[in-house]
Amino acid sequence: MHPVLTLTLNPALDKGFLVERLVPDSKLRTPNPKVDPGGGGINVARGLQRLGVEATAMYLAGGRNGDLLRHILDVEGILSLIVEIPSETRENITLQETGSGKQYRIVPEGPTVDPGAADQVIERILQYSPRPSYIVASGSLPKGLPPDFFARLVKAVKKTGARCIVDTSGEPLRLAAEEGPYLLKPNLKELSELAGGGHLELDQVDEAALSVIARGHCDVAVVSMGGSGAIMVTSKGSFQVAAPTVKRMSTVGAGDSMVAGMVWALEQGWEGRDVLCAGVAAGTAATMNPGTELFKKEDVLRLLQWTRDRKH
Repeated sequence: MHPVLTLTLNPALDKGFLVERLVPDSKLRTPNPKVDPGGGGINVARGLQRLGVEATAMYLAGGRNGDLLRHILDVEGILSLIVEIPSETRENITLQETGSGKQYRIVPEGPTVDPGAADQVIERILQYSPRPSYIVASGSLPKGLPPDFFARLVKAVKKTGARCIVDTSGEPLRLAAEEGPYLLKPNLKELSELAGGGHLELDQVDEAALSVIARGHCDVAVVSMGGSGAIMVTSKGSFQVAAPTVKRMSTVGAGDSMVAGMVWALEQGWEGRDVLCAGVAAGTAATMNPGTELFKKEDVLRLLQWTRDRKH
């Protein structure tokens, strides 16, 4: 296997609190929060590490939160490649009601980043050695970086021979698609926007994704559909995998876990439906844990067997 490099431009510390129920104007007694590293690419790197794939997490970080973020990743055995910023790294808060099972997520917008950081990030990726097999850019852009950053990244990565995977949304996703990354992971709404707009039904996903691929916007489109599973579309065909039925505790990190599962499978030389099965298994496994916790490997392997055995 070759190393994988993940990129997170707006990382966070994820703090998860358990309360019996939310009551206005009252002190809510809770156990001490669980603190995890957060942000799309960081979660992908953590997931890959659990699955036995060497991954380096590249991210912007600053302040005491940035120091703590690196410390936690060091403890988990994940190599950090940090682009320092003067502003404080943000904190995300997840509140889980133990009585109802409801989850509330508070996600600050994060720091404003100097536009010059974009050049620094791309330069360090181009200098990174050994050359990674995959570069996974996942998550939102912080304020200050231009919306075409991911597009510039894809263009630069193509020169290295690495495969670029982009998991973002809005205008940054649209612009990145114009440069043709290897894989995009839109949801139904994002796929509709990439395909030209209009509401999409499930039986229209294949055609819409093929139109995106035909325009050179990606080689592989993986359309996530939450509890309904996912569809993978390439120029050679499409595959749909249903999500296993499990007791869902939290959706935090499920999409990133899905990407980690797919990259793990690709690194093993798997193709087609097997890659999608691995992604759905990892994404579903992440929902089985409370708060900000990602998946357990044993859950992924068990659910992977289920998805492979199920034909539809």
